[in-house]
Amino acid sequence: MTSAAPDRTLTVLVYSDDATVRAAVRAALGRRPAADLPRVEYVECATEAMALRHLDAGGVDLAVLDGEAVPAGGMGVAKRIKTEVYAAPPVLLLIGRPQDAWLATWSEAEAVVPHPLDPVVLAEQAAALLRPRAAMAQG
Repeated sequence: MTSAAPDRTLTVLVYSDDATVRAAVRAALGRRPAADLPRVEYVECATEAMALRHLDAGGVDLAVLDGEAVPAGGMGVAKRIKTEVYAAPPVLLLIGRPQDAWLATWSEAEAVVPHPLDPVVLAEQAAALLRPRAAMAQG
């Protein structure tokens, strides 16, 4: 693949009530989840209301949602995003147990990564979801 345009950045929304989960996502994805992608900027949200406000405003290229967040879990938030947000971005759902993956199907999340987070797996999944968004921005 060719190098991404340096002037375009991708925006990743990270939703979790737990600051350590948000920090782990940022650390795993870094400034670029993959060499062929533009730089990433983060929007961190600790509440469902703030996450929905940012998503409604547009400009988010990927939503990473913590399925273990309280009081509003990421699975329910994902379902709301997919039914209520116009042109919703892809959703990567962080789940507490591998057995919960079937619920991600209900929530319409495009990708699932279990806790504890594996930085390599998280970066690979995020990059796969961001590539089409980066290509749209270039074309």
